[in-house]
Amino acid sequence: MIDILRQIAVVLGALAFLGVCWWAFFPKRKKRFEEDARLPFEDEELSEKSAENASKKQEKGQDKK
Repeated sequence: MIDILRQIAVVLGALAFLGVCWWAFFPKRKKRFEEDARLPFEDEELSEKSAENASKKQEKGQDKK
């Protein structure tokens, strides 16, 4: 009886794995995953721009003194 349950678990696990692979590599999702892959770099660009803006504001504030 336990062997049958183990075999069912293996089959269900394999089906779940194949389902996740199919979901991840489905062509319609490629664009979304490419955009998600660029998110860390966009955060860096935004932080660099905000740092530049902050330094420009600080320079303008020092010029007024």
